[in-house]
Amino acid sequence: MMDKETKREIIKGLQDKQKIVINKCYGGFGLSMKAIHRYAELTGTKVYFYEQTKYKFKEGEDEYERIDDLNKKSFISHSIKKDLGKTIYKLPDKDYFSTYDMKRDDEILVQVVKELGKKANGEHAELEIVEIPSGVEWEISDYDGMETIHEKHRSWG
Repeated sequence: MMDKETKREIIKGLQDKQKIVINKCYGGFGLSMKAIHRYAELTGTKVYFYEQTKYKFKEGEDEYERIDDLNKKSFISHSIKKDLGKTIYKLPDKDYFSTYDMKRDDEILVQVVKELGKKANGEHAELEIVEIPSGVEWEISDYDGMETIHEKHRSWG
C-alpha cells in the first residue's frame, strides 16, 4: 500500500511535463538558418552562414560565400562562429556551430521552435515539440529521419 506522499509525488510527476524537440518527417532533424541564428542569439553566440558556390572537382577550387539573408533557401549551409569574410576558399577545421550537439530537451531550443513554428524547420525537417512526463528517462530513435521518443529500458543480447 502506498502512502499519501508517494501518491502525490507520482501524480505530480505525471502532471509535470518535459518538452523535447523531434523531427516528424522523413529526412532528419535540422534547423533553419533563422532558427540557428535565434538560438545563437539567445545563448550569446555569434553565428555566420556560408554556402558552397564553387567546387574543386568542377571549377578547380572550392569557394564559399557568406549568406547574409536568413530567409534564403540553402540546401546545405555551414554555421561558423566567426565572420570569415564575404568569400572564403576553405572551411575552418574548428569554430563550427553544430546543431548535432544540441540536447533536444534544451529549453532554448524548445523556445526557438515554439517562437518560429514552421520557420524553425531545416530543409528536410518538420519539427515538433513533444511533451512527456517529467522524470522519464528517454531516448530518440528514428527511421529514415522520422523520429519517435521512447522510454529507456534495459536490453540484452
